[in-house]
Order: sequence, then C-alpha cells, then structure tokens
Amino acid sequence: MNDQNFSSQGWEAPVQRDVPVEDGFHLDLERYWIEARALRYWLAGILAATVLAGLLVTLLSTELYRANTRIEVSRITSNVTAIDPLENESRVSELQYLNTQYELLESRFMAERVVKAGNLLRDEAFMEAFALDETEDEVTVRDIEKVLLENITVEPITQSSLVDVSFSSPSPAVSAKITNLWAQEFIAANYEKRFGANIDARDFLNKQIAELRERLSISERELVQYANANEILVLEAGESREGSETAAQTLIATDLSALNTALAQAVTDRIAAQASLQSGDFPSQDPRNSLRAELAKAESQVASLRSNFGPRFPPLIEKEAEVASLKASLASESRAAFNSAMNRERELRKKLEEAKERFLGQQDLSIQYGILKREVDTNRQLYDALLQRYKELEAAGAGQNNIKLIDKAEEPLLPYAPSLTQNLLIGIVAGLALAGAVVYLRVTLSQTVRDPQDVTRRLGLPVLGLIPQSAAASIRDEIITRSSELSEAYKSTRTNLSFLTPDGAPKALMLTSSVPSEGKSISTLALATSFVHLGKRTLLIDADLRNSRMQALLGEGITKNGGLAALLSGNALSLKDQVVKIEDFGFDYLPHGFTPPNPVELLAGERFRNLLEEARGLYDQVLIDSAPMLGLADAVELARSVDGVVYIIESDRIKIRTIESAIDRLTRTGARVYGAIVTKLDANAAGYGYGYGYGYGYGYGSSTDQDSQSMQG
Repeated sequence: MNDQNFSSQGWEAPVQRDVPVEDGFHLDLERYWIEARALRYWLAGILAATVLAGLLVTLLSTELYRANTRIEVSRITSNVTAIDPLENESRVSELQYLNTQYELLESRFMAERVVKAGNLLRDEAFMEAFALDETEDEVTVRDIEKVLLENITVEPITQSSLVDVSFSSPSPAVSAKITNLWAQEFIAANYEKRFGANIDARDFLNKQIAELRERLSISERELVQYANANEILVLEAGESREGSETAAQTLIATDLSALNTALAQAVTDRIAAQASLQSGDFPSQDPRNSLRAELAKAESQVASLRSNFGPRFPPLIEKEAEVASLKASLASESRAAFNSAMNRERELRKKLEEAKERFLGQQDLSIQYGILKREVDTNRQLYDALLQRYKELEAAGAGQNNIKLIDKAEEPLLPYAPSLTQNLLIGIVAGLALAGAVVYLRVTLSQTVRDPQDVTRRLGLPVLGLIPQSAAASIRDEIITRSSELSEAYKSTRTNLSFLTPDGAPKALMLTSSVPSEGKSISTLALATSFVHLGKRTLLIDADLRNSRMQALLGEGITKNGGLAALLSGNALSLKDQVVKIEDFGFDYLPHGFTPPNPVELLAGERFRNLLEEARGLYDQVLIDSAPMLGLADAVELARSVDGVVYIIESDRIKIRTIESAIDRLTRTGARVYGAIVTKLDANAAGYGYGYGYGYGYGYGSSTDQDSQSMQG
C-alpha cells in the first residue's frame, strides 16, 4: 500500500470513537463476493453435487402417469325462504362448503369406498403397478388406502366450482381407472349423504321435539314456582330488577370479591415489608432508599477516615454516630412499615370473614335457582336446535345431486415424471441457495477481523495501516530494509499517522493490543524506525514491564538493570542516563529494566507523567510499547498520560467482542484511540484484497508456498 492509498479510503481524523449501529439487515456485497471467491472450490463442488443429484434422481426414478377427471361441485341452495339474507355470510358459507368437499375428496373415507368399489385387494394390475405383490407381508386394506392417499391429488380451479381430481401411478390404465372410480364414488357418497335418510331423520326428530316441548314446559313451570315461593327476582349480578333482596345479594358478592382482592394485596405488602425488614432491601420507589444511600455513603466515609486517621479521630467518631443514627432510623421505619402491613392484613381478614358469613347465608337459594335455570336453558336450546334441523330436512326433501361429472379420465399417453429439465433446474437452484447460505453463514458467523473494513464498520475505528504477514526469515532485516514490503507498509502507516492532527502525528503515541503476539512490539519498532527515516528524533519506550519482547527483537546486549522500572521506582533519576542508542535502527530506546512486583502502581504514578513530559521536550516523536489489554490494567493507566492510542489487531485471530471490550475500557478512561493497525494480513484470505494492495512489485500475494516464520510480537 503506497502513501496515497490511505486518503482514498475517505478517512478523517477522529474526534472520538464512533461505534456504528448494526441494528437491522446489512448487506455488504463486496464482502460476500470476496468470501465466495475464497470458497469458490467448495461452492463449485456444492453446485456440481446438486446438479448430479438431480440427474441421478431423474435416471433412477420410475416413470409415472397421471390421469385427470373434472367434477363440478355446485353450492347447495338452502334457506330459500329466509328474509333479508346477509351477502357476506352467504360467501363465507359457500367457501366453507367447497373447502369441506375438497377435504372429503382427500379423506380416508373416500379411500375406503374406492378400495371396496374397485375390489383393489384382488386387482392384479393395481398390485403389480405399486409392487404390492412383491412384499413378503400380507397386504391389508389399510396399506392400499395409504397408497391411494399418497397418490391422489385434488386441485380446485380458482374462481369456479370446478375441481380436478388426478391419480398418479406407474401404469396409465391403473391411473385412469382409479381416477374415474374416485370421482364416481364421491358423487355417489354425496347423494347418499344428502337424500338417503331424510324421512327417517324427520320422523326421529319429530318424536324428539314433542318430548322436549313437554320437558321444557315442565322445567319452566318449576322455575317460576320456585322463584315466586322464595321471592327471587334475579340472582345474576348487574341485572337487578325490583326487589331489595337481589340488590343486596349482588352487593354482598361484589364486596366479598373486593375484600378478597384487597386482602391478597395486603398479604403481598406484608410479605414485602417483612422481607425488607429482614434483608434490608427495598423497592426502587421506596423512600427508605434515600436513607440507605445516606447510610452507605456515611459508612464509606467512616471506613476512609478509619483507614487514614485511626479510631480516635474526632470527625471519625462523629461520622460513626451518624451511621448509628441512620441505621436506627432505617430499622425503625422498616418495623413501622411491617406493623402497618400486619394491621391492615388483620383488619381486612376480619372484614372478609364477616362478608363471607353474610354471603354463605344466601347460597342455598342461589344454588337451587341456578340448577332450575340451567335446566330450562338446556331444554330450550335443545328444542330450538332440533326444531331448526327438522325444518331444514323438511325443506331439503329429495332432488338432484349437486355434484356432477364433467370430464371422464382417459389413459395418459406420456409420463409426466420424472422431468430431466425440472430436476436439473431444482438441483441448480438448490445448489445456488445452499452455496449462498454457506457464504452468508461464513460472513455472519465470523467473529474475528477477517476484512479490514470490519475495523471501521463494527468497531467504529479508522484503519491506520494494513500490515502483510511476513514470510521473511528475519523480521529485523525486513524492518531495516527500506524497500521491503513490511517497511513500505509501515511507511504508509506512518504517513497516515501524520494526518491525525494539524501538527502531524501525536507526539506521544502508545501502541497496545488485546493479547500478546498480535504484532504490537514489531509495529512499535517499525514505526519508530520509519519516523527516524523521516528525520525525527525518536524515542521508543518499552513499557511492557511484565513480558517484554522488545529487547529480543532489537538483538542488543541491553542490560536489564535500570531502564523504565528504575526511573519509575526512584532508583534512577535521569532519563538521558537510561536511554540506549540503537544504531541499526537510529532511534533512542528506553528499556523496561527489571520486572517489578507492582507494574500497575508504577505506571499509574506521577513519575511516569513527568518522565513523558521530559521526553516530549527532548524528542520529536515518542512511541510507547505497552502491555496487552486482556486481563491487565497497565495499558489503561498508560493511556491516561499519552496523547493518543493506536490499537494493534491481528487479522483473523481475536474475536471482535474481545477487541470491542478492550477499546471500551480505554475510551472510558478518557483515552483517545486514533485508530487501528491490522497486522498479519494473508494475501489468500477472504478479508484481504478489498482494495488494500501493496503494488510495489515485490511479488506479494503469489501462490508459492514458503515454510518460514510468520510475524510475531
């Protein structure tokens, strides 16, 4: 990547991290295309397999013949004497009737009739067509019904009362025979259902109606007599007529229900108050939370005073008295709330018992009246239903069948299946769909930074540099050689850093990463070398006081005595005395020194800030190699003092959620994260090749396999 590539990305210096909102569907066609190219052999294999499967299905499938017949299902005219029929109800009734007939055509009831009518158990042609004669077990009627239902098809013709019935089998003669037999049996069954038992049904209904009429008369008389004898008008609540007894009973039932609801709430309040008294936890809206907050604050102040001034410090004694007072107030209010809840529950329970006694005194009359009333209602409903059904049967009488045969089925001349064209198209469509699903899942389920654009799209950070995975035997030589691919990549990164502020690159930059071995130390070393090539006085501070790799990369015999740890702990006073000149790279180097037992405390102290201020006055550029973020607070403390942070992300290694969590830790402290450098990009990976080439003619991205050491650090 040359120095101009960065500006073509449309990047501007950030004021703060802008995390993109990814709610909703996001389709990055370029990303999907790159993933598809990376999986092209797999996708081609999937497509070839589905096409081959379609071809095999066609070659191995048995030829099937389908015979069709057409019948007309006319709507039955009913209720011809009704007045003012509702048109929308007529439409619904017609639709329900037609759907019922369609379901009947595909029912097991029809299969049973066809088996009996065609004597299919002894039909050799049918048994041979479906290879039922070759089975070892005895073929039953249920087996034949299953075959029929699996091969029958009913297709209503839209906007008409016509319906096509078809049957599919390996024999054209069997298909035509079963199709015609199915239509004939359906027409016969419909006629039998409509007119076969009308007279018997009317006679039976006439007797039942006479008995129900007498039974209804008797039950109504008993209900009226019972109501008059007990002065009952209406027992249902909300239907009060004249008479005070009905109103009183309704009021008692209402009061009982209200008291029961209030008691349940009182029990809930008492339990909550008891729980608050025992645990000290209160609801979010409880006013005692303010006292609890004051108590927590006072206890915190007491702990602070005790640790700083001892137990006899006068303000400590006053604050302890305040804590005791707050605890007493809080306990008193909790007890008062509990006692109030107990009293309210006790009173409501007493009122409920009184209302229950009044209500129970009136239940006997209500129960007997309800029994008589339900008997009347039941008899009336049965009487009305039977009378209505009797009238319908009387009006129906006997007549012509409303289902007619339109076209008789004939033996098909050609098979309709299998279709080579159709199966190949299905295979191609299925292969494309499966390939698309594989690519989509590959992109969707990717949890790492495979595409450098993920840094901006998912983390909200600009990409400051793209570093290729080095195949060189010596990373040190790659960095020193100005014309190497690695050096050119970091040169472009240095150029991007120079546009971060109007005055150029931030003077004190810290480099960190999520975990070790992401290329953080190498990036710091390479950027320091690149700034030296620009003619700047550069200082590289090794601030990884736990597990530094910088000295191993430099290859110098640098002593571990002194260094940054000595300056921060007070064992050394002069920055100039601890700085080592690295001749091969041209910058000054402040080693980390010995490994201290408390690196976080040293880095968080004022001495590091003073040291960094002194370095700003002596050097044009200060680069700090810090410890990784995961599980450590070193980089967080360093970020408070530097001018900005550059985050190192290894391609296709660390989960984006981990990186996002680490960056959030930095930004919450007020640190300014200028952007990220993506390292160890693989030329053959799907995430590489989004317009981030290096174009220097060094053969980067060739297909030659090399067994060499990859970039570490």
